Amino acid sequence: MKQIKTALISVYHKDGLEALLQKLNGEGVKFLSTGGTQAFIESLGYPCQKVEDVTSYPSILGGRVKTLHPKIFGGILGRRELEGDQQQMAQYEIPEIDLVVVDLYPFEQTVASGASDEDIIEKIDIGGISLIRAGAKNFNDVVIIPSKEQYEPLLDILNAQGAKTTFEQRRHFATAAFGVSSHYDTAIHEWFGSK
Repeated sequence: MKQIKTALISVYHKDGLEALLQKLNGEGVKFLSTGGTQAFIESLGYPCQKVEDVTSYPSILGGRVKTLHPKIFGGILGRRELEGDQQQMAQYEIPEIDLVVVDLYPFEQTVASGASDEDIIEKIDIGGISLIRAGAKNFNDVVIIPSKEQYEPLLDILNAQGAKTTFEQRRHFATAAFGVSSHYDTAIHEWFGSK
């Protein structure tokens, strides 16, 4: 069983997040977030560290670059059992991130709405998809929640066993995560192919 101590939460849709935040906060999990999600977490009365306080970079390029930084991805991808990884994380002051909760920009809905090509391209998620892949790749140490459909399964685990997960549970979430990323990339590929 692995303990969840720090959660990175960066979501486009905030609905359904309250119960998860309440339970995680009750279990003593620290929150790390960006922009609108950070404001949402704080509006519920929970402390939340800004990603930019960890990275020392603001959100740049019109929000295109927020989480894409070695201190964030190192915190997700660092292998807890490898001494070399642990030494580098300490050297570069990289925090361990044990849970990643993310959902993606609504690409398919934007296409379906008849939006302009420019608006559709801005809904191609980069940071979110990268966080999903990183969390899923390091499922040995990290819980990845790639969409709001996975909030309830995580909440069930938290209610049953506290802020701890088994290897099998983390692998299950990683499988769902790669399903989300595969579906998303397929939708983008099909849209580009239709031009």
